Amino acid sequence: MAEHLAVRVQPGASRDEIVGWQGAALRVRVSAPPRDGRANAAVARLLATALGVAPSTVELVRGAGGRDKVYCLRTLDVAAARARLGAPAAARGAR
Repeated sequence: MAEHLAVRVQPGASRDEIVGWQGAALRVRVSAPPRDGRANAAVARLLATALGVAPSTVELVRGAGGRDKVYCLRTLDVAAARARLGAPAAARGAR
């Protein structure tokens, strides 16, 4: 079972955190700089910790050089990931 999770990343933030859902994409902030794959690795670690899975089961599959990324979740489907991370809030003026 391999599912893809869309993620919008803000690198170089003051702390690592999951901001919430923006449509189908999960918004996250990481303190790692966007150089040498540091931010990508930080996002993978953050997702693994938040989802309660091994870091080796979260892999970047698209978007290494941009803010919009797609991570492969090898042990969870997207519905289970949404349940663990909290479903998106009902229309609160989301952008």
